[in-house]
Amino acid sequence: MRRYGKNPDEDDIRVRPNRKGNRPRTHIRPKHEDAEDGMVLTVDRGRLTCLVDGRTVVAMKARELGRKAAVVGDTVAIVGDLSGEKDTLARIVRIAPRRTVLRRTADDDDPYERVVVANADQLAIVTALADPEPRPRMIDRCLVAAYDGGLTPLLVLTKSDLASADKLLEAYTPLGVPYIVTSREELENGDAADRVREFLNDRVTAFVGHSGVGKTTLVNALVPPERRRTTGNVNAVTGRGRHTTTSALALPLPGARGWVVDTPGVRSFGL
Repeated sequence: MRRYGKNPDEDDIRVRPNRKGNRPRTHIRPKHEDAEDGMVLTVDRGRLTCLVDGRTVVAMKARELGRKAAVVGDTVAIVGDLSGEKDTLARIVRIAPRRTVLRRTADDDDPYERVVVANADQLAIVTALADPEPRPRMIDRCLVAAYDGGLTPLLVLTKSDLASADKLLEAYTPLGVPYIVTSREELENGDAADRVREFLNDRVTAFVGHSGVGKTTLVNALVPPERRRTTGNVNAVTGRGRHTTTSALALPLPGARGWVVDTPGVRSFGL
């Protein structure tokens, strides 16, 4: 006596037709052997800007990926119109395994972590020594996120002309965290960028920091003028910076010597 019903190999087993067409339903996915690899540069409302063989291509996630999301830094397989011309749209059909991840939650009460950047080699934690005041607890959280995700941390202290870095460095130099101390004048004349660039060559570096610390100003000094982003000032009443960077963006360093990923300024870094 059969206990499990009919053998699926029997001739009287029917394939259920698709109500919307003549083709039967199937769970076999296409292999997309003609797909080309690309790197996600930024994500904006479901549209992903990718670099494919030197061309900038706008794509959307294929339905077959389900809830799996691509983030800045991901290596993806893309099919469709890869010309990069205006009003064209390709499809992302695969997301490659990630070497490293930078995760965070919106705040401590948020139970859901999300990946902000993938495949970065190091995390540059940008902190002002004054205006706004440094937040050691946020630095600690960024360090934990870097070590947990496989990134090498780099501490970048800005506005040294307003306050000394000695007290802050006492807490972190014993940990062996590399650091750079810069002033506003050095940011303006390019000296700070030259010193920071030595740590960035041939690497993908994600920049993180709360609003108003000079993170985007530093990134702008590192990349060509046509790639620069809008910056904002610190609110004199609240002591907080204004969010001017609203989405993460990967930017190439001159001479193809690496990438920097500018992430939105944050007021908390949840783990």
